[in-house]
Amino acid sequence: MEAEPLLMEDGGLNLKRHDNSPTLQKRSDPFVRMFLVNIQEVLLGTKLSILFSAIPVAIVADQRNYGRAWVFALSLIGLTPLAERVSFLTEQIAFYTNPTVGGILNATCGNVTELVISLLALIHHKVDVVKYSLLGSILSNLLLVLGTALFCGGIANPSKEQKFDTRQTGMNSVLLLLGLLCHLLPLMLKLSGTPTEFVAAGELQLSRVSCVVMLVGYIVYLLFQLWTHRQLFEDEEQGEDDDGESISNEKQGPVIGFWSACFWLVLMTGIIAPLSEYVVTSIEVASDAWGLSVSFISVILLPIVGNAAEHAGAIIFAFKNKLDISIGLALGSATQIALFIPLSVLMSWIMGVDMDLDLNLLETSCLALTILVTAFTLQDGTSHYLKGVVLVLCYFVMGACFYVFRGPIPNIKL
Repeated sequence: MEAEPLLMEDGGLNLKRHDNSPTLQKRSDPFVRMFLVNIQEVLLGTKLSILFSAIPVAIVADQRNYGRAWVFALSLIGLTPLAERVSFLTEQIAFYTNPTVGGILNATCGNVTELVISLLALIHHKVDVVKYSLLGSILSNLLLVLGTALFCGGIANPSKEQKFDTRQTGMNSVLLLLGLLCHLLPLMLKLSGTPTEFVAAGELQLSRVSCVVMLVGYIVYLLFQLWTHRQLFEDEEQGEDDDGESISNEKQGPVIGFWSACFWLVLMTGIIAPLSEYVVTSIEVASDAWGLSVSFISVILLPIVGNAAEHAGAIIFAFKNKLDISIGLALGSATQIALFIPLSVLMSWIMGVDMDLDLNLLETSCLALTILVTAFTLQDGTSHYLKGVVLVLCYFVMGACFYVFRGPIPNIKL
């Protein structure tokens, strides 16, 4: 009969007798374990964790004025693991939500590094950096990320062609063509012989109208993917691979809690902001110090950092013969960026910065050729390593083009 009150006291109704007992210590153990698990999974759960050391070095270099080129390089290195971890944390949060909310989270947080860089570049009135970093992200996803995934998938499965569902690729290709059309029209207007005094105002007005159209297309895309035709994407995720094993059964559950993931996501985004600030403010100095054009740094280097998560994920799934997921990662990210550009134009309008959709002839041609090459590569629903090699080689050729390009990037007059 005396055991019951003792148990009740141990249960927490009366702690006076147990102030010196290990009960309180035991109660704190779950929090300690949760903290250690968070550190293990978030900070040490990636092979890029060693690059986190570049973050404090970049901050110290900025505070001590060691050289803006060094600050730029260290910031780029530090942004690489942060971009990968933001994608990981977004996936962890999505485990606790329904598919619709999870899809919206992936759509908004998957490219957070590029979005932060673009926003800060707009604040500093560096419209050229905004345009070319977003353009470079599209080229990187469609050629480098997708090409590497197709190549790795073909190497891992050399004796057969990999197959994928063309419904999703066709939808993304149409949306990318819509974005290309909206970029072509301002350029065509400038080359059409319109009097010079009307070109600038006409390009700006046409760009803003096109941006509204592209945002409508993006909203319809979200409704299509997350509501009206959600079963198409669920069928892909829950389908069986060639060995008859369900892909959905291989998905692991969350490794950290919901609120822990939210806390780390906010913390990572807060760290991305100052590093992106360093990148934006020191890009011209790095260009002069390294002998590279601002266009090459914006189109090639910045997107490689921002697409680290998509690159790693696409390769992993391609090795596992899950090409639908790899293609979805690359094409989905490129489509989101292509349809985010109009939001940047409208944000610049609100901020009083004149930004249009004209990328000039060279950049627009690269965008058009990239979309066409990707669409032709994926049109038949099959893949092998040769297709991946061709896409990667196209990316290297375009990178070489921007490397030798020394023409001035047009500055918007404020």
